[in-house]
Amino acid sequence: MEDLIASLKEALEHSPQNIPLRLQLAKLLLNATNYSEAEHHFKEVLMHAPGEVQAKAGLARASYYQDKHGVALVIFEELIAGNHHDPSLLVLYSKCLIAEGNQAKASEMYRQALMLDPAVQDSELDGQLRMAAGVPELDAIEDELNAELLSKEVVKFSDVGGMEHVKEEISLKIIHPLKHPELYKAYGKKTGGGILLYGPPGCGKTFLAKATAGEIDARFMPVGINDILDMWIGNSEKNLHDMFETARRVKPCVVFFDEVDALGASRQDMRQSAGRHLINQFLSELDGMESDNEGLLILGATNAPWHLDPAFRRPGRFDRIIFVQPPDEEGRKAILMLMLREKPLENVDFGAVARKTAEFSGADLQAVVDICIEQKLSESFKTGVPEPIRTKDLLAAAKRVKPSTREWFNTAKNYALYSNESGLYDDILNYLKIKK
Repeated sequence: MEDLIASLKEALEHSPQNIPLRLQLAKLLLNATNYSEAEHHFKEVLMHAPGEVQAKAGLARASYYQDKHGVALVIFEELIAGNHHDPSLLVLYSKCLIAEGNQAKASEMYRQALMLDPAVQDSELDGQLRMAAGVPELDAIEDELNAELLSKEVVKFSDVGGMEHVKEEISLKIIHPLKHPELYKAYGKKTGGGILLYGPPGCGKTFLAKATAGEIDARFMPVGINDILDMWIGNSEKNLHDMFETARRVKPCVVFFDEVDALGASRQDMRQSAGRHLINQFLSELDGMESDNEGLLILGATNAPWHLDPAFRRPGRFDRIIFVQPPDEEGRKAILMLMLREKPLENVDFGAVARKTAEFSGADLQAVVDICIEQKLSESFKTGVPEPIRTKDLLAAAKRVKPSTREWFNTAKNYALYSNESGLYDDILNYLKIKK
């Protein structure tokens, strides 16, 4: 490094107007922690090329490392105003803001840096921002839980149209063990465990999870990715642990992880160690290594089970995997009847509508009902009385909705055909009537 710097200085003596050469020398001096001399050369570059972004960034760094925070802040703000959002520069900018007492903006800039590149996470800056905010350690997550998060569901299986096979699977795994604990105890079988629901979006996985909690009069805790992920090092794992601990204290409790693949993505696909640590924590909580999971019921839902780490499918974790397919004709009929109960109807042939809505998900059927009701409301405004819904109205609305499940099956079919060594996705092939 020293020899190279000496060579560049000598070359610069013969060509003092050579901007690229001087810029390269300034960068090397910066890397060699010779901040004062680096600052001089960056300024020389900017005198001849005021718009040189690399020189501005280098000058900001050199100023920061010499504790010239005011100068560094001016340059950082100029770079950001020019849409130069280098994550590492944003981290230094955050540190400058902390030094100048602007903690709120420092936190905002640090979050932006982590969104652009999680690898720039800085433990020192983490600690500074925590202390500045007066929260050296985050409080237990249960302090933030409201009544809705741990509510008891009133929805039951009778409110779920169709899906009889899925209901039976859940009954065997979850409901019967809690209603007949003595029988399971006689066979040494524990109550609780995990079920993974997968299938096209909009087919009722979340609603089914709520109904499961309602069937056993249990607390229901829905957990989304935003409830767990945190910018602070180690806090995502802590949040997950606190969620499980809260659920264990109010057993029986159904903990529902929507889009579970976002929290439990395959570790082979991950570059950052933080994601792997979170998955390891998740697996540890499912195993109940340090806690008793008896009476804790874990339901996970995903549209992409092929992205879930295989370790989640081992016994004792999500050991029952259930395909939640689009409702069949009888299921669609039942769903439509539930959606339209207590609505003004006139001789509606639910069977006819069900036959015309093949491949529709529950969400697609809800779209049909919503379109139909909007049309009837428009008519009712003219007459002043509620116009009844008829079969032709539903059929007309159905023509305006395309099944959303087709795109999902196009993707799922490839996994079922070519990444299905264990037979995990045979249900998809059976649904599509494809023989392997």
